Parts: sequence; C-alpha cells; structure tokens
Amino acid sequence: MVRIGPMTSDESRPNRRALLAGIAAAAIAPSLPVGPARARQARMLTAGAGTLPLRPNGPATPVWSFAGPDLRLRRGQSEEIVFENGLPSRAILTWRGLDAAAAAEPLLGRPPVAAAAKETSTISTPHAGTLMVDLRLLEDGLKQPARPLPMIVEEAEPVAVDRDEHFLIEDWRLAPDGRAMMPGAVGGDIAPIYTVNGKVVPDFTLRVNERLRLRLINGCQRAVVAVKIDGIDVMVMALDGQPAEPFVARNGAVVLAPGGRADVFLDGTGAPGSSSPVLLHDGKDARPLARLVTSIEPPVRPNRLQAAPPLPSNGLPVELGLKSALRFDVALGTADGGWARPQSFSASAPPVFRAKAGRTVVLALKNTGTVPSVFHLHGHHFRLLDRLDDGWKPYWLDTLAVEPGQTQRIAFAATYPGRYLIQSFAADWTAPRLVRWYAVE
Repeated sequence: MVRIGPMTSDESRPNRRALLAGIAAAAIAPSLPVGPARARQARMLTAGAGTLPLRPNGPATPVWSFAGPDLRLRRGQSEEIVFENGLPSRAILTWRGLDAAAAAEPLLGRPPVAAAAKETSTISTPHAGTLMVDLRLLEDGLKQPARPLPMIVEEAEPVAVDRDEHFLIEDWRLAPDGRAMMPGAVGGDIAPIYTVNGKVVPDFTLRVNERLRLRLINGCQRAVVAVKIDGIDVMVMALDGQPAEPFVARNGAVVLAPGGRADVFLDGTGAPGSSSPVLLHDGKDARPLARLVTSIEPPVRPNRLQAAPPLPSNGLPVELGLKSALRFDVALGTADGGWARPQSFSASAPPVFRAKAGRTVVLALKNTGTVPSVFHLHGHHFRLLDRLDDGWKPYWLDTLAVEPGQTQRIAFAATYPGRYLIQSFAADWTAPRLVRWYAVE
C-alpha cells in the first residue's frame, strides 16, 4: 500500500502498485446542531444540462452539471439547501466529506428526487475542510456523465494563505460521435481525457512569495491517480477534508482515490515568467494535467513565508480503543457479499454491522478481485491501521483503494447514531458501483 509521508530513495517514482494502493472521500450532514445559526436565505443547487469543450476545434460536449458558483460555508454554520433536479431522470445528492448526517443519508435518510422536482434540506458543518457534492450515486439511471461540485467549509480561525482555490480533476471518454460515455459502457479502452475545473491543461498562476492553498479533488469516475507538481515543494495539510500533520509530498506527488481530496500549500519560489508542469499519473501513463506559472508581477512580499502550522483541529479523537474494538470482515464487491447496485438497493437488507455509539469499530477490508477496489465510508472518517494492527497512520480518510488480494484494516469511532451507506467499486471503467449499509445505535 502507499504510505503518505517522507519518501525514501527507492520510492521516489510513482508506480502502478503505489498509485492503486491509494489514499482517499464521504458523507453529509443535515440538521446537526452545532451552535447558534442566523437565518439565511436558502441556497439553490440546480442540476441541469451543460457543456464542456473537450475536443480541440470541435463542438462542446453535452454533460450534466450544477449551475451557479461552488458552495462555500463556514464551520459551525447551518444552511438551508434547495436542490432543484433539472435532469430528465431522478437524482440524489451525496455530500462527500461531512460526517454525522443520518437524516440526509442518500437512500436511507431520504429518497431520490424526481425529474423536475425540488428537495429542501438543512445541512450543518461541524468540520472544516474540502468536500464534494456528487450526483453520481444513481449513475445507472443517468444518460450522460454528471459533474460533481466542490464544497468548501472554511475554518472558523483564519488560515495564513494569500489565495484559496480548488483543483477538480475529472476524466472523460468520448464515443466516435463525440458523446461523453457513461462508466460501465462498452469502450472503456478509449483513451481518457482529463480536465481540471472543466478545462484541458489550464494554467494556475502564482506570484513570487505568494502562498496558495490548492484543494485537490479526484472527481474521476473510477481512476486512482497521482498529481505530481515538479519544481516546487508540495506541502500536504489535509486529506479527505481532515487536517493532517503537515508534510512535504514525496517527489511532489499526491495519490488520490476517486472522490479523495488533499489540501496542499504551494509557495511561489519560481523565477518570474517560469512554469512548472502538473502531471497526472494513472498507473499506466503520465500526461500533462495543468501548468503552474510564476507571474511576472512584483513579489507579494520580500521573503517566503515560514513553514505553516497544522490546520485547526476538527476535534476528531486523538486515540482509538483498538483492544476493545468491535471487529467485522468486509469482502469488497463480492457477488455473495450482500452488495447491491444503488438502483436496486433496499434498506430492509441486513446491515454489514451494527455498533453502539461510542464504540471503536475495526473493519477488515478484503479485496478478492483482480483489480484494485475502492471503499468509501459514509458518516465517519477512519484511520488506516498499520500492518500489525498496533497503531495507525497519522491522518484521517473516508475513502481507500485496496490492492487485489490484499486486506487492509481501518478503525473509526462510531460517534454519530444513524444508518449510513458504504460504497465499493473496482478501479475499472466498466465496474458497477455497489452499496451496503451499517448502523450506529
């Protein structure tokens, strides 16, 4: 599996095994009381038809997407959200990254929204971080790919950066007629097109001695990827929306499973007018993804900022009681393992497990398939345990890619009562998305 931390000399080059061992993305929160909230005007989230310029000198490609700006909220804020489904099929929102939202859990806490209908809910934001609003849970019913929407929950305390931007990576496969193909369709061997914030190889500008907070989001359908920035220190500050002890990414590369997020700090240290490539590694090829360009404008300040302190804690537990933990085996994506496609999911099916609130839960995730399998936990973030099950990695995740033939163990504090989904799918374009559920009582 891939380790996040200082890279040794023999690990300095991304490889398929390292990429697909993966890191991490997961949940939602409506109506969670986190302090006084002022009355605000409801925010509209409208999904409908859109286009993206994916072919040089060709017409734009039809896609489905959200209209309007990205969501930016503050930690401890409650917000009324009106979702308007302008798609010709039913849809349901998944809010990846906010814990504790059983009332808004898709398929368990609320049903899909019919075409041309609206849904109103209240979400709360107990944790700051980088999240994503996703329409693709019911992808079997979609006629064309739907784009996710970045959601930023800002810290209550100021963070010392000059700018804060997201970096949403998406992958596309185009049929011969130019139509964007859905995952699972024949033609998964067609070369993918990758975009960042809806553009092919865009530029990101950084002034000398400026500090940029770049929120990397893997919005790809199934691909585990590494984002590599040459010629600059990439300081990782958070993973899957939760603060981490800051560290410099090994060889400038950050690995993300589908839905995974990483907040990185970049300091403008290049010569004015110079540029650094941002590359994407998908386990097979490396290709240009974007460019980081150093502006010819005057420096923001005379000198580079000092090393950044950790981001403010979101209050997740410092320790987990592994000795007294409840333990369950979870076979990922097996035909007889109780998994179902979201379209045919039934809440009356037996849960993967039940746990009392306050208990530590350890899951042994076993991948018996022939390709890596991606696991995504709703409702809680988890620690990735060490091989000997005697400790954990120094970060929190909500998504993990497990290599074929491997078993990875994760642990989390079952803090928030309710019923929550878990998701699993193979890291392969043709693989179906599968779901089960668990309960905290």
